[in-house]
Amino acid sequence: MDQSFRDEMTSGYALTEPGLVIGSPMLGGELLNEARVQVALSMMNRHGLIAGATGTGKTKTLQLLAGQLSQAGVPVFISDIKGDVSGIAAPGDAANPKVQERAASLGLTFEPAGHPTEFLSLSGLLGAQVRATVHSFGPLLLGKVLDLNETQTSILSLIFKYADDNHLPLLDLADLTTTLKFLASDEGKPILEEYGGMSSASVGVLLRSIVVLEQEGVDAFFGEPEFEVADLLRTTPDGHGIVSVLELSDVMDQPRLFSTFMLWLLAQLYEQLPEVGDLPKPKLVFFFDEAHLLFDDASEALLDQIERTARLIRSKGVGVYFVTQAPTDVPSSVLAQLGNRVQHALRAFTPDDADALRKTARTFPMSDHYDVEKTITSLGIGEALVTVLSPRGVPTPLAATRLLPPDSLMAALPSTDLQARIAASLLTTKYATSVDRESAHEIIAGRIAAAREAASQQAADQALRGSVSPTTSGGLNTMTPAQQQREITRQAREMAAAERAVERERKAEARRQASLERVRQADARRRERQVEQAIRTGGKVITSKAGQDIIRGVFGTLFGGKR
Repeated sequence: MDQSFRDEMTSGYALTEPGLVIGSPMLGGELLNEARVQVALSMMNRHGLIAGATGTGKTKTLQLLAGQLSQAGVPVFISDIKGDVSGIAAPGDAANPKVQERAASLGLTFEPAGHPTEFLSLSGLLGAQVRATVHSFGPLLLGKVLDLNETQTSILSLIFKYADDNHLPLLDLADLTTTLKFLASDEGKPILEEYGGMSSASVGVLLRSIVVLEQEGVDAFFGEPEFEVADLLRTTPDGHGIVSVLELSDVMDQPRLFSTFMLWLLAQLYEQLPEVGDLPKPKLVFFFDEAHLLFDDASEALLDQIERTARLIRSKGVGVYFVTQAPTDVPSSVLAQLGNRVQHALRAFTPDDADALRKTARTFPMSDHYDVEKTITSLGIGEALVTVLSPRGVPTPLAATRLLPPDSLMAALPSTDLQARIAASLLTTKYATSVDRESAHEIIAGRIAAAREAASQQAADQALRGSVSPTTSGGLNTMTPAQQQREITRQAREMAAAERAVERERKAEARRQASLERVRQADARRRERQVEQAIRTGGKVITSKAGQDIIRGVFGTLFGGKR
């Protein structure tokens, strides 16, 4: 084997701190077992990518890393799309010829071991029931579940804003439906105008989308008790990290739901966990299988949120690993955040495959020992091109690696064993019973019922007043005590209103008289000025008092005065 390759692998993957062993480097089909390809435990929160064509060993790589993390005391979360990760709870099969052959080629002794595992389920059939409230999901993620466009998602945001402003808890789909119908009704439209309004067509789309979810059984996912993310961060008394496996095989036909739930879970972790910076080991490592489902048809706003979460959650001590078929499944802005890479074989059967292969090859560091594009297509099952971040934050040399076999069972648990583990779980007991407390549906329904009852009572009172005279003792005696009290209150209001009307009329009359008096005074002053002007004729002024009195008398007579 080339000495430069040997030296590069030995120095590039040497560690002075705890790490996870991935396998042995290869060159020209020859293994270098003296230098293991490994990643420091402290760098597992730098995020990563496990990619490769179907059947090349991606899931087993996930299982290998998750098992070692658990043994190192790091809790792990895994989304299990096909149901074959459940075997991580049981020891592997040491008698399996393929396992024996792999272990022998790597120069190690296979020691089977199971890992402490909790099983979770969105439906409650394959694990502890996982729920989330509609409110905590928020309009953006819920819009993805409902397959809404941006305009419809903005309308959904109005609904959430109204509910927040009016203290209406949105816990389940019934709360959302009732709120939506109320705001679209004649009673609710004036309220909604303050928030910008919405068209009846958009309301119809939202309601139909919700009905489709309910028919698919998704309404069981929304509600309380809401899943607590702290339950993902537990360890056993002997210090092993608990592996939480979200079983999704029974909801595979609803990819929008479980992919968006995964993003919700990351968002909850980011909001609730404190900033911790760099730790000797992560608080949690999150494996997202079939990650392309998250990015399919995602809006720009949703992609921004995914990128922001991936970029910032590292400082919370959480590592995120996307498992998918090709790196091109992951947006470039997210791919740039993934420092640890395990690339299994890719096949180029179509022009699109060839293009994806070339793009993938360009994302790896340059190597003097490999033609990256050719090597990716020639890797066998359980082999991969690996590059990770060293403790100094520098990418390690690219290594074609034969991976270790997982120490746990590389198959699904038998159904009876799985159900027995689920039944014995404390989380199953904790989340088994749904809680339906007063929320938007009950509050709005109560308000509507009270308004209808008041309107009905008013109509009955009016009908009663039409058949009897409530102003006579005989008329009052035909009423119930409650009706009598309402009638007395009504008459008192009418009398008070009449008194107020009389007082208003009196004040108006006083204002009219005062206005007339002001007019009379103004006329008198005007006449006085006219008389004074007439006294001065031809520019000559009559100065004698007798003459002025005569003139005043004459003009006073002419202009209606008393003189």
